[in-house]
Amino acid sequence: MEYPLSEEHQMFRETMKRFVDEEMIPVEMETIGDNGELKPEWREKYHARAKELGLWKMEVPEEYGGVGADLMSLVIVWEQLGRTVAVPTRGLGGIMGPQVRAPLYELSDEMKQQYLYPVLNGEKEACFAQTEPDAGGDPGGMRTTAVRDGDHYVINGTKRFITGAEEADFAQLLAATDREKGSRGGISMFLVDMDTPGVKITTKFETMMGDWPCEIHFEDVRVPVEKRIGEEGQGFALGQRFLANGRLKHGARGVGTAQRCLDLMCEYAQARVTFGEKLANRQAVQWMITDTYVELQAARLMVYNTADRAAQGLVDRTDGFVQKMYADELGFRAADRCMQVHGGIGLTKDLPIENFWRQSRSFRITEGPTEIMKMVIARNVLREYG
Repeated sequence: MEYPLSEEHQMFRETMKRFVDEEMIPVEMETIGDNGELKPEWREKYHARAKELGLWKMEVPEEYGGVGADLMSLVIVWEQLGRTVAVPTRGLGGIMGPQVRAPLYELSDEMKQQYLYPVLNGEKEACFAQTEPDAGGDPGGMRTTAVRDGDHYVINGTKRFITGAEEADFAQLLAATDREKGSRGGISMFLVDMDTPGVKITTKFETMMGDWPCEIHFEDVRVPVEKRIGEEGQGFALGQRFLANGRLKHGARGVGTAQRCLDLMCEYAQARVTFGEKLANRQAVQWMITDTYVELQAARLMVYNTADRAAQGLVDRTDGFVQKMYADELGFRAADRCMQVHGGIGLTKDLPIENFWRQSRSFRITEGPTEIMKMVIARNVLREYG
């Protein structure tokens, strides 16, 4: 059951599959250091190979020196890399180049010189600061405020679980400029240099995924008006533009994880014998394999169809939510079933299963928890009957 990809996309998928199968999976248990990042020697190797394969700066538009890849090609990359733990799940070890969030392309020419181009050249790093202690899945409840004071804004508040904050040179910060309007025109986006007086990293959280997001406190931080991205009140829409692609990345990654876990389950079930019978002959195991296989077909079609429709300008938020919710949930179910089939060895760090399990569990929360996805989907569906 295959989505009708173009010949070019089919060839690209085969290239990516070979890259993962031959150069990542065989070494995946030795590439990540204790800090959760790619070891320097592997980072250098994968960066070089990414450039050879045309993956470097795939997400960067051609006018800025990138590949300007179409969305389907990106989905193929995210899916294939989702099949391995050779690179960090978040950020993918930067093997496709610097992480550039879409709103940076909206800057004035002067601000691009100060922020966009240094990121593209690897001279600066940015973090995206939206989540707060009391406003994660509900950005409308954001308490960090930006109050206009002449030609500056004064920012006060706290952001939590901000990935890459310690290494970042600046933050793309979302703050409330009108709390009464909330996410409907009351949130604006700013560029805040991390060395600005009043900006302080107060906490580092060690997560089960192996990364270290931070809490950032802002106290009377003065930011010039020209460092606001877009018009006042447009911040939430700009942030959603970045998160929309992020949700498609979630879906593609869930598909890749489910595929690898299905492969591992089937291989082990054929090899493992208990009570004189292969696990593959046990109905309980067969049903776990069947459920994963069937759900994987559905998830892949959802993700590919969403990418295809998005490229045509036909996709809406519901499509993105549906594929993220389904594929994220499937990635975890597949990893959980794979662990169950493997028994005790599946709990060890000798195999990638526990890593898939931990990462997939987190994706059911990040960039939109499943429950909020369901709430929005239900609201949009019911609107058709109202």
